[in-house]
Amino acid sequence: MITTVSKSLAQQIVNTVHDICGRDINFINKKGIIFASTNEYRIGTFHEIGKEAADTQKTIEVTENDNYKGTSCGVNIPVTHNGLLIAVIGISGNPDEVRSFAHLAERITRLLIREQELGGTAHTLSEKKRFLLNCLTSESLDKAEYVLSALKDFQIDENSPKRIIILRLAAANPSVTLSSVENKITRLFGRLNITLFCDYYPDRFIALADDQTIRENITVLENFSADNQDILQIGIGRAENIYQLNSSLHTAQTALENASIDKTSLSVFDELTLEIILSSVPKDSRRQYLTKVISVLSDKDIQLLRVYYEEGQSLSQTCKRLFLHKNTLQYKLNRIHRMCGFNPRKFKDAVILYLAVRMNTL
Repeated sequence: MITTVSKSLAQQIVNTVHDICGRDINFINKKGIIFASTNEYRIGTFHEIGKEAADTQKTIEVTENDNYKGTSCGVNIPVTHNGLLIAVIGISGNPDEVRSFAHLAERITRLLIREQELGGTAHTLSEKKRFLLNCLTSESLDKAEYVLSALKDFQIDENSPKRIIILRLAAANPSVTLSSVENKITRLFGRLNITLFCDYYPDRFIALADDQTIRENITVLENFSADNQDILQIGIGRAENIYQLNSSLHTAQTALENASIDKTSLSVFDELTLEIILSSVPKDSRRQYLTKVISVLSDKDIQLLRVYYEEGQSLSQTCKRLFLHKNTLQYKLNRIHRMCGFNPRKFKDAVILYLAVRMNTL
């Protein structure tokens, strides 16, 4: 019997409902701690009303006239299953406006919990795939006996290193939907004999592949990504054993973010260097760094620096790309030096500026 909802599942739910209503949503455990949220800075913090809702197992609505310290208006609704508290869902906003969305999140949660409880006897193949991938990529591998049995059903060798692949629809192409590219992805995975994959709302597919399959077919993946660069980006995680696939998932996400930064269609974690460090820097620290280094520069100044460093600090190549006269470029670089205090042409300062330019795209 399921008595909790996983962090990953809770985060999927809050993201889904947020896409519908645009409100901040929190999942709160019975101790009042937020463990999933649309506001990542609230994860791990205490939610007073959430704790009260958990203790009483009653919905609590907060209005502007209520005196709850540090709590904004909203609805906090307990989610129970078989009489046991699973979590409290809190959604910010005027209760009259957000009440229906809180109940939507509660219903989605109960449906997904029932789906999880089905486990290996899921009604459809897609449900079974999703459940198995969720188990494999969780922070600790749960239901190991079921997982090993399910891997055999999909003819997957449990002993060989595996990689997680994430395929994300391009945000710049709103006409593209998961269903519209599913056939292409299904054909690709059929060609590579990748049997375990499924779509994740709202914009991605996740797959499990043998490390050897990826190594032997990297050219196939490169060609596929190039042919579909207008609609897809692909991130491939580090090779891990089946008990460490949560790590492969995180590294696939890092690779995917790098693809966005470099405006490429395919990124493999093994090929990353500086990006590994940058992706691990907390957002608050990034903001502080960017404020200190380039906050006084305009978007055009930052774009100029980006091109300048992409061209290896070559004045002639930068001028060629930006259609600038050499004297104009030198003037702009000198102006940047005066404004931020860092000289783009001096090695030490250039490193600081280059890191800021890269970090600014994360």
